[in-house]
Amino acid sequence: MSELGLCSRREADEWIEKGWVTVDGVVIDTLGTKVRPDADIQIDPAAQAMQMKLVTILVHKPVGFVSGQAEDGYEPAVTLVKPENHWDGDHTDIRFSVAHLRQLAPAGRLDIDSTGLLVLTQDGRVAKQLIGGHSEIDKEYLVRVAYGDVETDVENHFPPESLAQLRHGLELDGVPLKPAMVSWQNGEQLRFVLREGKKRQIRRMCELVGLHVVGLKRVRMGHVMLGALPPGQWRYLGPDESF
Repeated sequence: MSELGLCSRREADEWIEKGWVTVDGVVIDTLGTKVRPDADIQIDPAAQAMQMKLVTILVHKPVGFVSGQAEDGYEPAVTLVKPENHWDGDHTDIRFSVAHLRQLAPAGRLDIDSTGLLVLTQDGRVAKQLIGGHSEIDKEYLVRVAYGDVETDVENHFPPESLAQLRHGLELDGVPLKPAMVSWQNGEQLRFVLREGKKRQIRRMCELVGLHVVGLKRVRMGHVMLGALPPGQWRYLGPDESF
C-alpha cells in the first residue's frame, strides 16, 4: 500500500487493524499478509476521510532550532507551531487544533545553524514524496559564502573550475553526489538546487572547494516556496499546493 502511494506504512498498519482494507473483495485484518502484485486493493471511505484530515505545516525555521527531536538543550522546530506564531498571511481556512500536533514530523532536515523552509507533516504520503528513497523533488537554497579571507565580491576570486566541481564531481563519504545546479546569485551568495539531502551536504560540499558557509537558507521545496513567511512563524500547506 505504501509502495502504491496510498498511505504511509504506519497508516497501512492502522487501516488493516481497523478492517478498512480489502484485497480482491476480502477484508484483510492481519498485519504482514502477503498479496499478489496484481491484487485489487480497495480502501474504505472512512480511511480516506481520516487521511483528508491530516495536515502539513510549513515553518520558517530560525537559527537555533533543530528539525527533529530536542538535542543538546536546543528546542525542536515543532515547538514554534502554536497559535501566536501562526502567520496572518495564511490563506487557508484551516483552524488550528492541538490534534494537528499529533504525530507531526519533519519531512527532511534543516541544520540547527540554517534557516528557511521546514516541512512538518502528519501525512506519510507527503513525507515519502520529500524524503523517500526515490524522491526526485528538488530543494533550493541561498548560501552566503566566504573564500579564505575574501568576504566580499567572492565570485570574482573563486575559480570557475571549483564552481564546476560543485555542480558535479564531488563525493561525500565515498559516494559520488548527484549533479546539482549551482550559480552565483550575487557576489557573495550562491544558489544551490539539489535533489538529494545528505547531512550538512551543502556545507561539506563548500568545504571541499575551499568555501566557508556564512549563512544558509532553504527557500523552496518542489513547487512550494518559503515566500513572505516570516522567521519563527508557520502556515498550513494549502489545498492548491503540492510537492
